[in-house]
Amino acid sequence: MVCMKLRTDLRASWLVALASFALVSSGCRMDMHLQPKYLPYDATTFFPDGRSERQPVPGTVARGQLRTDELFYTGRENGVAVDKFPFPITRADLERGRERFNVYCTPCHDYTGSGRGMIVERGFPQPPSYHIDRLRDAPVGHFYEVITNGFGAMYSYAARVEPADRWRIAAYIRVLQLSQNARIDDVPEPERQKLATGSAEQAAARGQTGQAP
Repeated sequence: MVCMKLRTDLRASWLVALASFALVSSGCRMDMHLQPKYLPYDATTFFPDGRSERQPVPGTVARGQLRTDELFYTGRENGVAVDKFPFPITRADLERGRERFNVYCTPCHDYTGSGRGMIVERGFPQPPSYHIDRLRDAPVGHFYEVITNGFGAMYSYAARVEPADRWRIAAYIRVLQLSQNARIDDVPEPERQKLATGSAEQAAARGQTGQAP
């Protein structure tokens, strides 16, 4: 009898403990999906306009979006496309511009800027060559604008190319234009001597191998 009573008491104790644990646990639930909140565009009677979302304070600018430099961010000054750069273009800038140009621009414009890229060879519209008079005479701000906003069949690359790199690409386009229309007078005197020496050596090599000049 004593053993049976002991077992009964133990069972009752366990039941009480389990019930207490369940009661305490249920009181500590914190289901985030049940918390009081407004989903986007939910209506509310709290504000006079009936909307739960508040409008930004007038003049609020998102972090990184304070673009007070018109030249740097638009390629224009007083609304006119510029023919200058907002920062000095170094050799490193040109190397970066070439690298970005090769990534984003060559599929359509090819590596020389003549507009015969891989995408064009597959049947897509051909962009104009950078070497036509209209684009050789275009201000550099025009190329920045086209990269930023797109033009014709070309879509905007603003989400892919940061502003500084757009200027570097524009600078490299100028290099391509110069490379296709350069004259010997455009080359500094020390470099002309190297070109002349190299040309003479090539001519001599062709003569030795019997190749036509």
